[in-house]
Amino acid sequence: MHLEIITPDRKVFAGEVTSVRFPGTDGSFEVLNNHAPLISALQAGDVVLNGGSAGTFHVSGGIVEVLRNNVIVLAESASA
Repeated sequence: MHLEIITPDRKVFAGEVTSVRFPGTDGSFEVLNNHAPLISALQAGDVVLNGGSAGTFHVSGGIVEVLRNNVIVLAESASA
């Protein structure tokens, strides 16, 4: 699936991943390929990428949208 992490200043990440774990406001959750459509608020914490582009980004909060194997994170700030 395609993931983008975007802040008001720049696009921090764009690439293919097999799964992503998010720090949701009600607890962490993971998104895999073919996940149901979803919009969720994020709290400060780590976004953990697995698969083709493995890594971790710390976000200070924001929202995530999942739709048709496209995941977009709109973060207040993000760093690797």
